[in-house]
Amino acid sequence: MTADGVPEALAREIPALAPLDEHNAALARNVHPPDWVNPEPAARYDLVVIGAGTAGLVTSAGAAGLGARVALVERELLGGDCLNVGCVPSKALIACARAAAEARAAGAFGLRFGGEIEVDFPAVMERMRRLRAGISAHDSARRFRELGVDVFLGAAAFAGPDAVEVGGRRLRFKRAVIATGARAAAPPIPGLSAAGYLTNETLFSLTELPRRLAVVGAGPIGCEMAQAFARFGSQVDLVDLAPHVLGRDDADAARIVQRALERDGVRLHLGAALKAVRVEGAEKILDLRRDGVAQELAADAILVGVGRAPNVDLGLESAGVGYDRRDGVVVDDRLRTSNRRVFAAGDVCSAHKFTHTADAAARIVIQNALFSLGPFGRARVSRLVVPWTTYTDPELAHVGLSAREAEQRGLAVDTIELDPAAVDRAVLEGESEGLLKVHVERGRDRIVGATLVARHAGELISELSLAIVARAGLKTLARTIHPYPTRAELLRRAGDAYNKTRLTPRAARFLRLLLRLRR
Repeated sequence: MTADGVPEALAREIPALAPLDEHNAALARNVHPPDWVNPEPAARYDLVVIGAGTAGLVTSAGAAGLGARVALVERELLGGDCLNVGCVPSKALIACARAAAEARAAGAFGLRFGGEIEVDFPAVMERMRRLRAGISAHDSARRFRELGVDVFLGAAAFAGPDAVEVGGRRLRFKRAVIATGARAAAPPIPGLSAAGYLTNETLFSLTELPRRLAVVGAGPIGCEMAQAFARFGSQVDLVDLAPHVLGRDDADAARIVQRALERDGVRLHLGAALKAVRVEGAEKILDLRRDGVAQELAADAILVGVGRAPNVDLGLESAGVGYDRRDGVVVDDRLRTSNRRVFAAGDVCSAHKFTHTADAAARIVIQNALFSLGPFGRARVSRLVVPWTTYTDPELAHVGLSAREAEQRGLAVDTIELDPAAVDRAVLEGESEGLLKVHVERGRDRIVGATLVARHAGELISELSLAIVARAGLKTLARTIHPYPTRAELLRRAGDAYNKTRLTPRAARFLRLLLRLRR
């Protein structure tokens, strides 16, 4: 037992709790209390929720608030990936890295400092742990108990089509929700496991800055952390088989992010296959093959960010729930599994592995699981409009369809393209590069998708998401007054650009004739 009352075995078992300082001890007391005693189970629950990440927490709180008898089961830390090893710690690090980059760039604004900007990496990580511990109170076991939820800590397994076992107790249910999320996946590269590597589940336990960091995978996690650690002072090498970073995003947008990474000193090894890893002394050597040529890359630490694997080891066969090891639990458009008593939500069953998607899916589950016989039990996942953001600097945000996806669906689109750097606020703040693409149905102003690269793009994309949901269209954005000078003014300009496309030569002649008649 540590001085803070947290069992050392628990700290060793859960990587997010290392190092076990006062902040991580506070985190543990909130989201996995060492002295927690599981309650006596009710005879039957309206809803048993397995997994206390975003989907599980939102489902539990929402259902209990509606009067349902709810049990929530978690084997590790309440809050799931987002709080403990995902969104919260990563954005804390990104904020520190951005502050360091802005301090170094202050000369362009006429500011002078006495010397080099130094990053105190242990202090950066301590700040992250402190902020995470503070936020964890929102996801605490005690808070959910106060909301009327029976919270059980331990591993859950189905014991039949209408029962779950945890810690030797059987929880019977009318409905259940699988919200167990996903875990970091690693490619089967020879020597990788023996050499040792970091994932998002262990990265935030670092206390010393790696001098040389090799990042495998140029997706969102890889790009965000590559840029952050380069700004902290690591020599970062980013490796991916794809020809450009962020391979699932718009290629033009991804190239802007790629140039930003290079400006921050990230060395890119794109189109390179990682064939093997070996250890030589204190170094980890990555054997790459690029364009048929063998290359070696030396690093002190390796971060793997190549995807997620769903957590499906729950005895799903006992419940008659269909699943796939790669894609997770199989659900229909209403998030029902093959067992009509059991639903699923979040990363365990969704292709969009985002916190906000898990939140939205949880709200669908509440409707469909508790009100399946009424008019409210018909919510569908396919009706969701899902935005996402990669939190590099600049950020890359997207919502709806890309031009390619629209074409695959047989939907003809026109694309309005603008440069966010032309907005006065961007000019005044020294932002030189960006991109906005808005795709509208051909011949109409109805928005079907958009991609934006800019500072705070994740904030701006929400207005376009709202426009898609509300079917507002670009003409509405053109009529909407935005404060000047703000970056959001770019969205009004997109509306103006659409209106200009309507001014065909024939329309222009008609307007000129109309003006002459009014003289």
